Amino acid sequence: MTTHQITFSVNGEQEFATVPSHMTLLQMLREELVLTGTKNGCAAGECGACTVMLNGEAVNSCLVLAVECDGAEIVTVEGLSNDGQLDPVQTALIEAGGVQCGFCTPGVLISARVLLDHNPNPDEQAIQEALVGNLCRCTGYVRIVEGIKQAARLQVTG
Repeated sequence: MTTHQITFSVNGEQEFATVPSHMTLLQMLREELVLTGTKNGCAAGECGACTVMLNGEAVNSCLVLAVECDGAEIVTVEGLSNDGQLDPVQTALIEAGGVQCGFCTPGVLISARVLLDHNPNPDEQAIQEALVGNLCRCTGYVRIVEGIKQAARLQVTG
């Protein structure tokens, strides 16, 4: 089995790992770094439960090989809060009732954070497009979309 030494940043912390060629980013995060907020929903890139931020973009971590992350900056749901303060997306999604079973929530939060980083004042269509890769079986998306709208307002008014 071929292994690779990689260096990367996760949630602002420098990390080093020795990973096999076939290990996914999702496996590395959950099994090696014990960052279990990122969920394994389908392992096929269909559900978005494993969405993380990779170099500022939302990606399905089940479709990215860990070895591809050498030199990368990764943010997981655990990295959204800052000094014990929830990210505005986290706060707004809770307040809007956009969290039910919670399985999809980490991926939704990351997708929303990436959207707001690129577009601080998105319209409803932009929000829906940003969430197209995140499946939720509980909420019906209305409250998730409302939460992201609220997060955009919180961000602006701070």
